[in-house]
Amino acid sequence: MPTYDYECQKCGHQFEAKQSMKDPHLTDCPQEGCPGPIKRKIGLGAGLIFKGSGFYITDYRSDSYKAAAKKDSEGSSSSTSSSTTASTPAPASPAPAAAKPSTAA
Repeated sequence: MPTYDYECQKCGHQFEAKQSMKDPHLTDCPQEGCPGPIKRKIGLGAGLIFKGSGFYITDYRSDSYKAAAKKDSEGSSSSTSSSTTASTPAPASPAPAAAKPSTAA
């Protein structure tokens, strides 16, 4: 529930009130002996501070998804690691330049 700041227009009393967004604004000062009208102040609101490494969609994956991804990564990593170390391509040598017959007039 949001907290709203109020200030009395007559005595200057400031206070906070927790209200639902649907509730009407307060109108009377809560100080004894002060029948003054109050006004809701515009607040800055609360800031959000995210601490830590971050929040990612993968943090909330289901257990079945995690198991399938682990199984898939284990199967693909073993096949790719053996094929990359087994053969390395030979460096390509530049093709010899073909001699063109000269057409001098």
